[in-house]
Formats: sequence, C-alpha cells, structure tokens
Amino acid sequence: MENKLDKPIVVKIGGSTFGRHEPTVLDIGDIEDIVALQKQGKSLVVVHGGGNLVTDWLVKQGTPTQFVHGERVTDRATLEMVTAVLAGLVNKEIVASINCLGGQAAGISGVDGALIQSKLRNEEMGYVGTVVKVNTALLEALIQAGFIPVVAPLSLHSFQRSDEAPRILNINGDPLAGEIAAAIGAERLIFLTDVAGVCNREGELLPRLSPEEAKALVTKGVASGGMIPKINACLTALSNTKMASIIGGKTSHALLKEIEEGGVGTTIQNNIAT
Repeated sequence: MENKLDKPIVVKIGGSTFGRHEPTVLDIGDIEDIVALQKQGKSLVVVHGGGNLVTDWLVKQGTPTQFVHGERVTDRATLEMVTAVLAGLVNKEIVASINCLGGQAAGISGVDGALIQSKLRNEEMGYVGTVVKVNTALLEALIQAGFIPVVAPLSLHSFQRSDEAPRILNINGDPLAGEIAAAIGAERLIFLTDVAGVCNREGELLPRLSPEEAKALVTKGVASGGMIPKINACLTALSNTKMASIIGGKTSHALLKEIEEGGVGTTIQNNIAT
C-alpha cells in the first residue's frame, strides 16, 4: 500500500461547517484551502457529512426523523433521502465548488467501486452500517489520476445481508473517515468541525493528546456527544497514520493553517512528549 499512494491527507468535513447562506456547500475558505493544497502537490481525500441537510429535506417531505443517542435511525424512506441528499446534492455541490475554483475533484460514495463494505450495526438503528472492509482501489485510481475523491457517507451492504434488505447502508461519516485514513495509510486525518477542538472539563482547548489521554477523555465522560465518534475515528486512523487532528472549521483558512503551521485545534499523536 505504501508504494501505491503518495500518503494522502484525509479531510472530514462535517455538515455543520457548510456555509450558512448556501447550506449545501462548504465555506469558500475551506474550498480555497483544499484547492491550494492540491496545487501544492498534496494528495487529498475528502469525506463529508451533511446530516443536517438530510433532516431539512425529511422535514420538507413530512417524513418523521427518529434519533437514538444523537444518531439517526434509518428506515427505508430515510435511507432513500440520505442517498439522494448526501450522494447527490451535497456531494455534487462540494465537487462543483472545488472544480470551479481550479481544483480537480470527483464525487463518489462508499458504494462506488465497493469502497466501503459494511454490515448492519444493530436492529435498533435500522439501515445503518458498520465498516467491515475498505477496498482502496477506486481511491488509488482517482488520486493517481490527479483527482481529489470526495466521498459521501454511504456503504455497500456486503455482509450478513438478507434477501429483502437494501443493498445500500447509511453510515456515520466520522468513523468512515477514520477507516479510510487507516486503510490508505494516510499522512494524517483532519476533522473540520464547528468547535475549536477537544477541551477539558473547564472548557480549555487541549492542543496535544496521546491516544491514551484521548481514550481517557471519552471514558471519563469529558468528551461527549459528537466528539466521541471523532476521537474514536482518530484512534482508528492512528493504527496506520502519523497523526489525527480535530480543528475548528469556522476559523478562517483553518485547514491550510493547520497543515502549514499546526496548533489550530487538537492533535492526537502516538509517542508525543507529555
């Protein structure tokens, strides 16, 4: 694997970091950063969310939304909307924005090229998958051809599927980003979020953490809500990635600053001085 790819940077963009006036697209500064990094010769993979947009469209259609522990329960009607909004509207708006600013991007989902192969997580969550296998062939081909793969969080229902079950599963974009980063041996994983990074009980930003310290924050309940899957995804990535960071995507040009200077949010890294 090390010989096939140029150690790409995996960037996970949460739906909460999309522009306020055009909620289906990224803030222009984030797009500019992605294009600038590509023009510097860096390989990137972008994984995006957009669950807030799915909720908006479900409301427009009068379809009720149920959440368990902050995560969407996905029935068949919801799965159709998730597929349409995330793999369609959101994904293509991001790709169009990158291409219009002079970058080269191609939009895919975890279904394409059997990239993400999953099984049902549990019955309670409905058609929500957990990753079993990552097939990196399509990512490799796109990166080697000079494109940024922009990945929508859907997966192929490849394992333990009954005949009547759908072939596509909804999947949380945070663990998806961690699995992709680990599978391709990324240079690093970066989460662009709507918060500054990981904080302690007093609300103070923690700029650097070891994996053990990060785990302890989750175990002790200091990290909560949407920060938990992000920390866990960083830990997954660190099995085959140098470092993983969680940064505030609403800071101007946060992505470029983090890569060029560091210190923007929280970095989790093996063998750091404590």
